[in-house]
Order: sequence, then C-alpha cells, then structure tokens
Amino acid sequence: MAERTSTGLLTMMLEPTPAVAATLPAEVREKLAELELELSEGDITQKGYEKKRGKLLAPYVPQIQGVDPSLQIDNRIQASSQSVLPGSKHNKSRAANTRDERFRSDLHTEAVQAALAKYKERKMPMPSKRRSVLVQSSVEACTPPDTSSASEDEGSLRRQGRLATSTPYQGQGHPAVEHWFNRVIQGSSTSSSASSTSSHPGGRSVTTTTTTTTSHAALNANAAATALADFMAHTQLDNHSAPPDVTGLSERSSLHTEHPQVASVRGVSRGYNNHTSIMETADGVPVNSRVSSKIQQLLNTLKRPKRPPLREFFVDDFEDLLDVQQPDLNQPKPEGLQMSPLEGEPLGVVNNWPPSLPAALHRWGTTQPKSPCLTALDNAGKPVYTLTYGKLWTRSQKLAYTLLNKLSTRNEPLLVPGDRVALVFPNNDPVMFMVAFYGCLLAELVPVPIEVPLTRKDAGSQQIGFLLGSCGVTLALTTDACQKGLPKAQTGEVATFKGWPRLLWFVTDGKHVVKPPKDWHPPIREASNDIAYIEYKTSKEGSTMGITVSHSAMLVHCHALTQACGYTEAETITNVLDFKREAGLWHGVLTSVMNRMHVISIPYSLMKVNPLSWIQKVHTYKARVAVVKSRDMHWSLLAQRDQRDVSLSSLRMLIVADGANPWSISSCDAFLNVFQARGLRPEVICPCASSSEAMTVAIRRPPEMGVPPPGKAVLSMGGLSHSVIRVDTEEKLSVLTVQDVGQVMPGALVCVVRVEGTPYICQTDEVGEICVSSGCTGVAYYGLPGMTKNLFETIPVTSSGIPFSDRPFTRTSLLGFVGPDSLVFVVGKMDGLMVVSGRRHNADDVVATALAVEPMKFVYRGRIAVFSVSVLHDERIVVVAEQRPDASEEDSFQWMSRILQAIDSIHQVGVYCLALVPANTLPKAPLGGIHISETKQRFLEGALHPCNVLMCPHTCVTNLPKPRQKQPEVGPASMIVGNLVAGKRIAQACGRDVTQLEDNDQFLYIQDVLQWRAQATPDHPLFLVLNAKGTVASTASCLQLHKRAERVAAALMGRLNTGDHVALVYPPGIELIATFYGCLYAGCVPVTVRPPHPQNLATTLPTVKMIVEVSKSVCILTTQAIMKLLKSKEAAAAVDVKSWPMVLDTDDLPRKKSPQMYKPPTPEMLAYLDFSVSTTGILAGVKMSHSATSALCRSIKLQCELYPSRQIAICLDPYCGLGFALWCLCSVYSGHQSILVPPLELESNASLWLAAVSQYKVRVTFCSYSVMEMCTKGLGSQTEALRLRNVNLSCVRTCMVVAEERPRIALTQSFSKIFKDLGLSPRAVSTTFGCRVNVAICLQGTAGPDPTTVYVDMRALRHDRVRLVERGSPHSLPLMESGKILPGVKVIIANTETKGPLGDSHLGEIWVSSPHNATGYYTVYGEEALHADHFNTKLSFGDTQTVWARTGYLGFLRRTELTDASGERHDALYVVGSLDETLELRGMRYHPIDIETSVIRSHKSIAECAVFTWTNLLVVVVELEGSEQEALDLVALVTNVVLEEHYLIVGVVVVVDPGVIPINSRGEKQRMHLRDGFLADQLDPIYVAYNM
Repeated sequence: MAERTSTGLLTMMLEPTPAVAATLPAEVREKLAELELELSEGDITQKGYEKKRGKLLAPYVPQIQGVDPSLQIDNRIQASSQSVLPGSKHNKSRAANTRDERFRSDLHTEAVQAALAKYKERKMPMPSKRRSVLVQSSVEACTPPDTSSASEDEGSLRRQGRLATSTPYQGQGHPAVEHWFNRVIQGSSTSSSASSTSSHPGGRSVTTTTTTTTSHAALNANAAATALADFMAHTQLDNHSAPPDVTGLSERSSLHTEHPQVASVRGVSRGYNNHTSIMETADGVPVNSRVSSKIQQLLNTLKRPKRPPLREFFVDDFEDLLDVQQPDLNQPKPEGLQMSPLEGEPLGVVNNWPPSLPAALHRWGTTQPKSPCLTALDNAGKPVYTLTYGKLWTRSQKLAYTLLNKLSTRNEPLLVPGDRVALVFPNNDPVMFMVAFYGCLLAELVPVPIEVPLTRKDAGSQQIGFLLGSCGVTLALTTDACQKGLPKAQTGEVATFKGWPRLLWFVTDGKHVVKPPKDWHPPIREASNDIAYIEYKTSKEGSTMGITVSHSAMLVHCHALTQACGYTEAETITNVLDFKREAGLWHGVLTSVMNRMHVISIPYSLMKVNPLSWIQKVHTYKARVAVVKSRDMHWSLLAQRDQRDVSLSSLRMLIVADGANPWSISSCDAFLNVFQARGLRPEVICPCASSSEAMTVAIRRPPEMGVPPPGKAVLSMGGLSHSVIRVDTEEKLSVLTVQDVGQVMPGALVCVVRVEGTPYICQTDEVGEICVSSGCTGVAYYGLPGMTKNLFETIPVTSSGIPFSDRPFTRTSLLGFVGPDSLVFVVGKMDGLMVVSGRRHNADDVVATALAVEPMKFVYRGRIAVFSVSVLHDERIVVVAEQRPDASEEDSFQWMSRILQAIDSIHQVGVYCLALVPANTLPKAPLGGIHISETKQRFLEGALHPCNVLMCPHTCVTNLPKPRQKQPEVGPASMIVGNLVAGKRIAQACGRDVTQLEDNDQFLYIQDVLQWRAQATPDHPLFLVLNAKGTVASTASCLQLHKRAERVAAALMGRLNTGDHVALVYPPGIELIATFYGCLYAGCVPVTVRPPHPQNLATTLPTVKMIVEVSKSVCILTTQAIMKLLKSKEAAAAVDVKSWPMVLDTDDLPRKKSPQMYKPPTPEMLAYLDFSVSTTGILAGVKMSHSATSALCRSIKLQCELYPSRQIAICLDPYCGLGFALWCLCSVYSGHQSILVPPLELESNASLWLAAVSQYKVRVTFCSYSVMEMCTKGLGSQTEALRLRNVNLSCVRTCMVVAEERPRIALTQSFSKIFKDLGLSPRAVSTTFGCRVNVAICLQGTAGPDPTTVYVDMRALRHDRVRLVERGSPHSLPLMESGKILPGVKVIIANTETKGPLGDSHLGEIWVSSPHNATGYYTVYGEEALHADHFNTKLSFGDTQTVWARTGYLGFLRRTELTDASGERHDALYVVGSLDETLELRGMRYHPIDIETSVIRSHKSIAECAVFTWTNLLVVVVELEGSEQEALDLVALVTNVVLEEHYLIVGVVVVVDPGVIPINSRGEKQRMHLRDGFLADQLDPIYVAYNM
C-alpha cells in the first residue's frame, strides 16, 4: 500500500473504525442522527443544522481531533492518506454528518452549494406560458406520485402525518434575521458586494453597504463570524421574499449595461425610478414590450462568454465537412504501468458437493424434507407460507411431469426438453416462482423469467415480446391470481400484448398439475454446458436481450458465491431483491438451495408500505445474511425513529447488491451511522459488483475471512472524464468518493480494458471496462451471435497488440479499476456513460449533482432521468425530472437554472435540455425506477409532454461550423476571365422574340381592343363567372362588357378629371372588369382593391384604407352592400370613416353613353396601378403604362397560345399581379373565353374549380397555392367520389400556379399524385414567377419542354453557390424550374453587392428586362430615389447598356439538355427565394422556407411554421395542431432539427394556435407582420421558450 501511495497516482483512504464515534454518548448519537434526517428532509436549513450540530458536539470537540464543527467538509476527505499515520487508523472518528440520501455524499452537496455561490445569479428570461397549459389535465397530476415511482435505487417515500413546509417563499424556516438578510442580498442584485452599487448613476450606494453591515451585526449576535461566511457561501440567491418578476425589467447587475436599469425589490430601490418601462433593444431602439425585454435578457445572457469556446469546429466549406476534434493538450493522461490481470483465490474442493442444482434439490428434498426453504410474506409483513425442501421437491416434480406429459397439441407433446418457457410471476409470490423454476429445470426445459405485463402497452413490453419471439417461447407459466389480473381480449383469453408471440398460458397452482406415476423419475444429470435458464436484460437503447446461463455456469457460480460469502448449511438469509434475476435469483433461489438455506423473501410492495420490514425480519429470524440495495438502506433510515427495539447483531454479512454504484457509499455510511447503535458491525457491510452478463464480479468478503480492510478513494471528476484516476488535491468541488466492492470472485481472472475500439489492457491509473474470465459467467445473448462475440468472447491485448491470455473474457459493462490490496473499484456503468466532446460523464453522477441542489423541494427524489441524445455530431445531455404538483412556475424555473449552473461547475459540461414533467408521468421500470430508454424515446418522438423546459444550446453546442468570412471582392475583368476559364457562361437567358404582329397587335391600348371586339364580334362570350354551386352566376360578351364600361365612364366623366385615381372595391366578378374598362374609357387610373371582410373588419379594413390613401384615389367605386359596410358603425371602430373620398355605387347606373372616349396621348401614359402586399409585409404599388399592359398581354397570348376559340379556367384573386392580368386583361386582348372561379367559393365547395375544368374540358388553367392546398387537403380522400361524378382532368395540358416565390415542390407533387386518379397528367402542373417589377417573368405555357427539377446542396446555397447533387444525398434540396421565360423577356443573374454578372453556378439576384416591366413604384412623393434602381439599373461591367429591373429574388440559371421550340438548348430559371426575406446568420445566407420545412417535418403536430430574426437571434414560430400538452415537446425537437440540418442555434421558440401566422392572398407567409406581432406581444402564444 505504501509504495502505491508514494507514486502519487492513487491515494486511498482507509475507512477508520468508528471507535471515536462510539465514544459519544448514545443519546448524542441519536440526536445527531435525527438532525441528519431533518436536514435530508428539508425540515431544517443547512445553517440551523450546523448550529445545532455544533452545540451537540461542543463538549466533545477535543476528542474529535479538533475539527471545527462549522467546517462541514467531511473529515475523511480532509485528511489525505499521506497524513494518516498507521496508528491513527482507528482513532479518527467516522464523520457523523454523512447524510442519508443515496445520491448525496455530503461533500457533493457542499460542492454544489459552493459552485452555485460562485455564480452571480445570472438572470435568465423565464419562459412565458399561457395559463391553461399550467393546469395539467391529467388526474394523476393532482395526486402525489404513488411510491412505486421510486426508482430502483431510490425512494420518494411519503411519511404519514408530516407535512413539508408549506410557505413557499420562506426559505425553509430561516430565522427572521437570516430571512431579512436574504432579502437585502436580493436588493443589490450582485450578491451583496457593496462596491457594485456605486456604478449606479445617482448616489444610492450607501443603502447596500449599511444593510450589509447591520446584518453582520445582527448575525454576530447569534452565531460566529464563520457561520456568517458560511451562510454567505450558501445563501441561495433565489429571491425568497418576492417571486422574481421576469416579465418586466430584469434585475441585472448594472455592471453589464450602460443604460440605467431600474427595478425595486420590496422597497430596496435601485438607482432612479424614471424610465421604468423603457428598455432598449440591441440596436438602441426603445421598445415597450414584454417580449423584447426578455429577448434582451437572453442577449445579455449570451453576450457573457461562458468559457473559451472549444476549437471543435468542423469546417463547413461547401466542398467538405470535417468534424475536427482538437484534443486538449493539458488533459490528464494515464502514466502507470500496464496492469497485470487479477486472479481470485482458487475454487475450493468441497466434499460431496452435488453434481448439479437439481441433484442438490433431490438430496435436500429427500433427506431433509421438513427443513424450511422459503418464507413468503404478505403486505402486512406476516408470513403467509413456508415452503419446505420436501414440498419444493414434490411440487417441482409434479410440475415437471405435467409439463412434459399432459400438455399436447394434436397428439404431439407441446414441449420437449430444451424448449424455452416464460415464467410470469408477480413479485409477491416467490413460492410459486421457485416451484416453477425448479419444475422447468427438472423437466430440462429452459425457464425465461419476465415481468408481469400490467397493461397492453407497458414501457418496454414490446421488447420483451421480441425476446420471447426470438427464443421461440410458446408457453407461459403463471399463477391463478396473476392470470386473472392480466388484460383480457373479448374472447376472455389473455390479450396478446403488443409485439408478443401467441402464447398458451398455463396456471401452475395445485389443481392444474398431476401427480406423476410411481415409476416416473425426473432425469437428474451432471451439470452440462446446455442452457439452464435465460435472464433478460434491457440495454441502454431499450432493446431486450436474453442472456443464456448454462447448467455448469449456474453450478460454479453457486459454488463461488458459497465460498466468497462463507455460506453454511441451514443459514437464514433475508432477500429484498427481485428473485427473478441477478443477485436476487443468485442468492435467494439458486445458492440458497445448494446450501439448504432458509430465505425470507421481502416483496417490493411490503417495502413500500413499511420500509423497515427487512430490518424487522432480520431481527425476528436472527438472519445471518441480508441481500439489499442501497435504496432499501436509504428507505429504512427515513423510518428509523419508530424503531428502538430492533437489533442487527445477528448479521454477519449485509450484501449491498448495487454497491458498485458510486452513490451507494453515502447510503452505506449513513445506515451504519444510525444502526451501529442497534448492533450493526461496520465490517459486515459488503458491497458487491455484478452484471447480468458476468454474474457476480467482485464482493467484499465477510470479516471472518481475514481480508484487508475496506478502502475509499476520493477521485477527481475532471480526471475521470478523461478516464484517468487522479486523487483530487486542490479542487474540492468536483470529486467523486467511491468505496471498493471487495475482491475478485474465487476462480475468476479479471482485467480492465479500454472502452472503445480494440480491447487494450489499461494502465494502472486508467479507468476502463472490467472484464472477467471464469467458469461462472453467462454464455451468450440468445440468438445474437455477433453481439455475443463482442461481449462474451473478448480477447484483451497488450499495448503491443499481443493477446495476453488464451482465455476469452466477458465484458461486465462496469467501468472501474483495481486499487491497492487488489480491491476492485467501480466508478460507473457503460449504460450511463455519456461521451460529450471526447470527455466521459456518468449519468448517475449528474443525477447526484442535480439532487444536491435542492432536492425534495421541487422534484421527486429518484424520479430524475439523465441521458444523452446525439445532435450535430456530438452527444448532448438531457435531464428530465418529475415536478411536484405544488411547485410554482418561478420556483421550478429557478431550480432549473441552478441545476444548470451546478452541473456546469462540477462536471464542466453543459446541459442541452432540462425538462420537468408532471408527477407520475415518466415511464416506469418493473420495480419502480424510471425506464430510461423509454423516456429517451419519448423525448425524441415529442411524446414526453413536459410542463417546463429549458434548452441551453448556446452553451453546449461548441462544434458549429466556423462563421463564414466574406472574401475580398474580385474585379470585373478577373470575374469574366474566371467565368471563361472555368468554362462557365455568363448566366443569362431570354424568351423568344416578339416580332410577328397579329390582327390585334396594332392596338397600343387595351381599351381600343375592347371597342374593336364589341364591333367585330359583339356576341362572342368573354367571361363566365361560377358560384359555389358550380352554376353560372353571370356572363359577359364583348358587347355587354363594352356597354357596361360605357355606363361607368359616363358616371365618372362629369365628376372626375382625366388622370384621377379611382379605387375599385369589388368582390371578384364581371362588375370589377367592367368598371376597370369604364375608368380607362374615362381617362381615369383604376386601382383594384380587395373588399374588406365583413366578419373581420378590424384587420382587413385598414388595408383598404391604406391603399386608398397611398394611391391618392379621389373616388371609390363599389357595390351598395360594400358602400354600406365602409360607412358602418363597425367600420368606424377600425378606421376614420369620415375621411373616405367620394364613394359611388355602380349597381344601378343610368344607361347613357359617354360623350366621347378618352384617348391617351402616348402609350407610356399610366394605365393602372397594381397594389400588393409583399411577403415582407410592405405595401407596394407599381405603375403599369399602356404599352407595358399590351406587351404583357401579348407575351401571355404567345406563351399560352390563346385564341378566341380557346377556353381557360382561372381560380385566382383578381386584385394584383398576374391574377389581375388574367382576369381583367388577357381575355379582352386575346379574345378567349375565361371561366372565372372566385377562390372564396372553394371554402364552401372544394371541388368547384376542378369540376369546372372537367365540365368545360379546359386545356389551360391557373390557380394559386392556397387553392391547390385546399384541393389537396379537402379532396385528398374524395377522388373516388369525384370520379363517380365524372370529373375527368385528362383534358388539362397545363395547370399553372401563380406565385411570387420558390415553387412549392411538395405541394405540387402531392397535388399531381392525388389527382392522377382523375386523369391529371403528371407533366401538367407547373408554376409561374412574377414579382413587383414584372408581374410575369416565367410561365410554362403550352409548348416547350416540361419543367425540370434539380437537387442542389443546401450548404453551398448558404455561400451563394449552386452545387448540383444527386437526389437523396444529404443536405440536398429539390428546386423546380419556375416555368418558361416569357417572349420578349431577358433575364440575367447579378451579384447583389458588386452588380456584376455571375456565372452559371452562382446564386445571385434575378434581373429582368422586358417591354412589360412596370415603370416604377407609386410611392409617397420624395422617396422615389430610394427604389429607383429597382426599375432601371445597369450592370457594373459586361453589357453595361441594357436597362434592367431588379426583382429582389435570388435564383440561378442552368442550361439544360432539352431543346425549346426554336431548337436552341433550353435555359431553365430556378427561383430560390426573396432577398429581403433571407436571414444573414453566422456570415451565411439562409432562406426561411428551408428552416421552416425542416421544422414542420420534426413533429406531426406542427401545422405551420415561420422563422425570422431579431437582433441576430433566430425566432421560430410554430402552430400547434394538437393538445396544448404537446406544446413543450416541440421546443427540443425544433431546436434539434435546426441544429442538425442548418447548423443554427434557435434563440426563441414560440408555440401558437393554428392560423396565427399571417398569410397574404397568394398564400405566402407574412413573416415581418408576424415578427411585429411577436415583439408587440400580440400573438397570445401557448408557450415561449428562450433558449440559453
């Protein structure tokens, strides 16, 4: 030992005998123990605890080596073992203050408190939540969790008759002075450092200083100064006196902000009180809003650097993606020698040891039939039945005979030896289980014990079914009572559980089994390598494996356990564990029979009612051995006061089955503290380490075996995270104290190997996975040869790669090392291992830290799950806890923020997501614990339904790609040369020439065309409007339209001057068209305006008003109904109705001709104004001249081959853009008949448009995305019904979606797919592209090649590059060509900054030159200059003569292999998105739609999504289509998907109701309106989460 210590690699503490502790009088020890308990339960503060403890110990202080009682750091840890003299081993007292909570060695709690004190309480914005979400709908939420929710290792036992403190804001019973002091600390938000207040403008700094000093004085009166210092260190900076107001101004330390922040907490005023509600945003804009102040807090939280960012960038150039992990040069590395394998003592030879387990049963059953074997207890703790060895033997025989001979199907026996049989027995019936188990062994069947399935969808039950299926199980044995309780199908049979094979259920109670004939004897053979039984095990991922154990392994394991534990014949043993698997089975069912021992089996249900039951049974039966878990020790402590009369002096061995859990040590210490007075000897506590695969690995031997004394190690958590053992010296905060688990099992060889990759043997100071080679390990995973080879047949190799033994080893999945005196130490399990940025963390350790913050107050002990999820090439830690129903919103949030800080300080790792769920809602494992893999599964599927979530991606995600730096600009010449050298042509394309003039092309003015048609073809039908029933509502021939226009012109001419602007406010119909031409006849400039919605005046009327005002309209033409509406009372609430210009209704105009038509002097004169709200929410009106109007009509006519004999169907809004042109202009120009379907009518009859197309056999039709969506959603399931109504779409040659955005491929494809059954050609659907500067740039038309789709690399797009990839490759984005470029239109792609032409492979702004470009924006006078270059701009080099208009859209051109009508190769234009909408984040350009698509895919309940940025934070708004419980599930999923697919960290997630995201008439999202609504707090969100 001494030599080992001197190397300084590993210093062990020898646990002193508690001789000194024993010198304290018994009543003092009692009182100390009670104090411990009060502290652990939160009945007394840490402060009060120390004071009382100090008083109790004061008289005896000299005996305890003069340790100042107020220093709570555990004595054993203060003395490092170099200073422990050999003699002092026995006189150092066992620290009397180890707490009784398993996950909490004292040290840990102090470490956590100290770590928290280091943080100035940083204000984090609290999530805001709609009240209804707080009211949990589940009934369970109101009941405290049933105690079975206690985890495997931990309990949440409720104590009867004792209530926790119920005053929420009083720190749990602080004395008044401390309480007041706490409040003062809150007042100066910087943990009472008086200096900080001096930075407040204005001199109020004195207050803090004085209050601090007075509190010093006050406290000095009742405690020592050390106590004050200690109190300061432990003062929780959570404001107990008033809940923090996170909605108004944050109380941030004013050191960080230049603007005076004002807040007052209960009368302690700070600085001035004048600008209370004004808060400045990052750009210095004052904002009066709750939301923005929260975002401001978030920004401030993020501005503070956490720690230098790790250099784990993966370089995300569009060419390659590298995930470079730069290891830290200072990280500790192992320095010891290679370890030599550790051998257990040889297995002793025992006289007349039975050759197999059935042989032992036969022997005892026939020679000692009266000897007791097993006593079962009921829930009151009374013995119900004692099974004797004679009974066990006869009943097992009966069952064996029955199974082999009495079960048959079609005269074949159902079972043959070697078949697998499921054992389904409840935990309170060990007798029936034991009979069934031995019955199977005697019949040479293989028992597979599993849990009783309670419901059809238990957590993990599907996996059990998979195991049964793969084992080929057809029969399940169970008890009568259990069978009655199983869920039944309608037939009365036991229901088939999800994923289970068909089973026959056989009840093993006495009346169903038969006595074998005299001459039948079960075969009793020697132990062979055949399978004896299969034990199930659930892996970290949640899959269930069956571990096969052979007869010989079972026998050898019993032998080894007997030798290691010194079992003797007829001993009494108390077993609290599950008897179906692991230690409960090994000790309580197998080894006990080998040695004819008497087992007292304590059911879990009894432990829940009376946690002391096992101790009482040890006392009653004078048991020599007890097998428990640390949870059982912990539980018994909570109830120990009621028991003065138990004695544990009979115990020679207390086996702690989960002693390998690092946190069992505090339970062991605390248990000893309390029960030493009741005869418990310290040396009988024997932790052991085991795993399902390797069975028992190591166990501390009972004292009579003359083994070395137990050891403890205090290890550095930092070292452990690099798998290196370092005794912690300087940093007392992050240490792990572990106890040994004794020596290796007899006959076993143990070594420690590296966890990942080749199993190299570890060095002596390195943590690795413990491997065992012995005759008593499991043999294989049933039916999984590959995994079996990796696990059960590992060949460890030396550093040079040579196998170091010819024996195969079994991996135990325990992480640990071998310490001095050949003691085995375990520091964690593979299942709980989380590797974050190359460092290892153990889930149990993180749980311990979380519990040490303020356990019991907000969450249930033992109901915390910690696991990691993989997001963006690394593991991220997730903590989920069950929250107490009485915890307030603020409390929980405070607790959450403290957890984050504690884990950060102690483990140096960030928590990615912290979620609180309502009590009792986490999936349970069979014996109460949390089913971790199921919890993780629910988290990833968005089915966890938390009630509080805190995500911290900003602090955890350190491996984002480097932000992109803009390259220095390249000059024009090199640009052109570059393009030529690269073989790229300059990206430009044009539609065909418009040369040939046709009959009506000589008209320069559209109104002339109408007059000419009225004379030439008066009765030719031009328009036909359909109503919702599909019948014709109105029609107009050329002459009728001309006549109606004349009437309007006559009415206007007397009243208005030429050139006046007139607003036309009409519903879609012929009247709108007639008044439009009437205005042209009268020389007025028409402006079409969508009428207000009568049910929604408040939002729609202001838009009407705005257009009327901005367009300077002097008159409004409308219908009588709308006229009434404009002047109604309701309208007055929304706008000033007195300021409307003159309003005329055109319903009954007199039939008179206008004197003469107005002839415009030049075609460049203004014809009409086209107003539309862009996607960015800007109202923009463009000026269309007469020549542009005619040119537009001519282009469309040529592209779509429109002639008077054609019919086209239009389902669009007629108010702006191409929709207006198609409704009002094209038919008059080309003479074709337009069938007009107002989109509003589709709301009452979704099939209206398609039925019309079919009825009129239309070849060309136009619609909008909203119409297409209505058809896809509304008619998706009704195609059969439509076919029966003879709807046939095979006539359609081209169906064009009119849009000003990137084509929505998913929608057009699903539309094509759904209506394929009605004959719609898959090639028919295409899109158009137009924008404000030119309403029709592309349009598929009738001739020419089909639209093409390409797949581009989304990462390259962010860098403005276009890289084509294969379909389905990662990060690929499908883009569809936006139709063909119209005749007479030229397009070029230009660099947005340099305004130079770009090559083919670059993303740039689409510029357009054409005779039908608009001539400019119609804006308020004086602002024309701002946007002048949108309409006339020139390239900076190359062709510098042509005048172009800038569309404001990014896109690219690509020359395809297809040929167009003229025989040239076809150039396709792809629109990527609006330039104004793009998000510039981390130096890259993102398109909102890409992020939104990812988000919508992430959860089935997300109906719609919109994203925008605010002060470089990404805000994601999602519409929730489901119950409000799901709102918080979305937060993590949204954050994950945006990180994974876009490498962006979401700043705020807002969950809203369906329909909140505003869309315009074209179905495009109005993201800027949404943003304004969010910042003004008008969205009424269900939940707003601010990611840290």
